[in-house]
Amino acid sequence: MGSVTFSSEKIKKNAETFTLELSKTKDILKALGEKKSAGQVLVGFALENKDEAAYARKKLKSKNADMIVLNSLNDAGAGFGFDTNQVTIFEKNGAEIPYGQKSKQQVARDIVDRIIKLL
Repeated sequence: MGSVTFSSEKIKKNAETFTLELSKTKDILKALGEKKSAGQVLVGFALENKDEAAYARKKLKSKNADMIVLNSLNDAGAGFGFDTNQVTIFEKNGAEIPYGQKSKQQVARDIVDRIIKLL
């Protein structure tokens, strides 16, 4: 791996192709999970396309979250580019709540309703 550089201005296209090297950012959910205090509810999100439930459960534990909202890239009409979504909520208490496809506004309400129940 080469060194990471930053550009304060537009990078001009001097060739047909060029390579970008990406650097990993800080894991914000993990950092919040490490600082979580009693009475706090920490919610994380997972976007997966294989072994979705296993990854969501692993993330729930490894990040010390109380709830993970799983979005699957395999659900038709859900995710990016749609006004609808379909999620499954995984809770620290072992609950796994699948929701059918609905408007993103209703999905947000469902998430808030689950948070209220956890409080």
